[in-house]
Amino acid sequence: MRILHTMLRVGNLEKSLTFYTQVLGMKLLRRKDYPDGRFTLAFVGYQDEADGAVLELTHNWDTISYNLGEGFGHIAIEVDDAYQACENTKKTGGKVTREAGPMKHGATIIAFIEDPDGYKIEFIQKKPS
Repeated sequence: MRILHTMLRVGNLEKSLTFYTQVLGMKLLRRKDYPDGRFTLAFVGYQDEADGAVLELTHNWDTISYNLGEGFGHIAIEVDDAYQACENTKKTGGKVTREAGPMKHGATIIAFIEDPDGYKIEFIQKKPS
C-alpha cells in the first residue's frame, strides 16, 4: 500500500495552480473538467504520480471559499534551506506565516507558509547526512 494523494478544496483554481507551480515549484501533472458535476480536478506534485504522493486540487465551480476547520494541520515539504525557501516564497508573492528557525523544543529548522486558500505548508530543512 502507499499514499496516492491528498485532496484540497480550493476556491480559485488558477490562483492555486500559480501558487503550487510558481511559488512551490511543483508541476501540473494532470487536469480535467467535469462539466456535469461542475468541478475540476488538478493534480500537482514534484514527481509523477507513479513515483510518489501528490496533491489533488478540487475546484467546485460554484464555491469560492471554504471553512478550513480544525482537523487539518499542514502539508510538509522537505527543503534544502528553509531560510532561502521563505525568501523565495516572499519574492514570488507567497505568504510566510512563521519565518525559518529551530522548532520549539528541538533543533529541526522549520518554517510555515500559506497557500491562497489559507492551507498551511511547513518547510522542513533537510538534515545534513
